[in-house]
Amino acid sequence: MPVMEIKKAGDKVLKEVAAPVEKIDRKIKQLLDDMAETMYAADGVGLASPQVGISVRIVVIDVGEGLIELINPEFISREGCESGSEGCLSVPGMYGEVERYSKVTVEALNRAGKKFRITGTGLLARALQHEIDHLNGILFIELAKTIHKG
Repeated sequence: MPVMEIKKAGDKVLKEVAAPVEKIDRKIKQLLDDMAETMYAADGVGLASPQVGISVRIVVIDVGEGLIELINPEFISREGCESGSEGCLSVPGMYGEVERYSKVTVEALNRAGKKFRITGTGLLARALQHEIDHLNGILFIELAKTIHKG
């Protein structure tokens, strides 16, 4: 499984709304594997497929509790509000204070095409929102109240 190139802010693929995955085939499963390897190699906690130049609705996340793969993720519920610091593999060396929902529930497909729901608080809630933003062409620097170099 190759480590993929992570696209940086300014690349047009990061501003596109990603297309839904129509069929989970061998290519999609390979993409999930390659994205996970790329995320781990870059010491990230999340990666969306547009960040590796492929504009489809796929996200991988690991906030320290094991790999989560989401295909065509959608928010089911959002509640609360909290501010926190965020960085991004596509915006290296920059961090910002971003206001996010404190608890979110997302529905998605797994690699077997089975629908599931995941509810996150804390870092998982933040990562889910940050990565799904990537699928909608939004970078955290567009939402941050403050930005600083790290």
